Amino acid sequence: MLIHPWDAPHDDAEWQHWLAAHDFGQLAVNGPPGEAPLVQPLHFAYNPGRGEAVTHLARPNPLWPALEENPQVVLSVVDDYTYITGPWQADPDCPPEHGVPTSFYAAVQLRCTAHLVDDPAEKATLLNRQVGHFQPEGGSATVAAGEAPYGRLLPGIRVLRLEVTGVRAKFKYAGKRSVEVQDRIATGLAKRGGPRDAAAREHLLRRREG
Repeated sequence: MLIHPWDAPHDDAEWQHWLAAHDFGQLAVNGPPGEAPLVQPLHFAYNPGRGEAVTHLARPNPLWPALEENPQVVLSVVDDYTYITGPWQADPDCPPEHGVPTSFYAAVQLRCTAHLVDDPAEKATLLNRQVGHFQPEGGSATVAAGEAPYGRLLPGIRVLRLEVTGVRAKFKYAGKRSVEVQDRIATGLAKRGGPRDAAAREHLLRRREG
């Protein structure tokens, strides 16, 4: 992922705050020799204090042999994306039709070392941590090895601790454009009102002010 200086996060807090609200991504794993990489969509719970993300997958998942062979993976999250029309991007001294269309998006890529967890008690602890992230209000029974209702299901899954070893983050929101062009884009996004236009507009204005 190419990251120009104007698209880089202002600090770690920016991408960590964004990632806290975006906990569904794609785990990219090196495939067996001569085969394509494997990509698995999944929910995860990221803890910046621990420097790791936690997730789990069914035991029949084809990722396990590849992870055992090579535990170096990338967890990729992309959202708040939208299409920016060419006329919005045109420089003030150019005709609107000469503007270059582009995409806006936020992206965080966590480079990780995957640790496979099969111990029932440790799996239960990590699953409770993941459920606690997604259900802070509670409502589900606690997972405990050998105890109902979930203990009997533990053998059917494996848990992944993804130890974060590097981060690449990008917020592509007209950072190199003039204020006049940024205002035109912000106005266009507000008028169009597409599915992610409001979030993209918020990023554009927030990053300009910050």
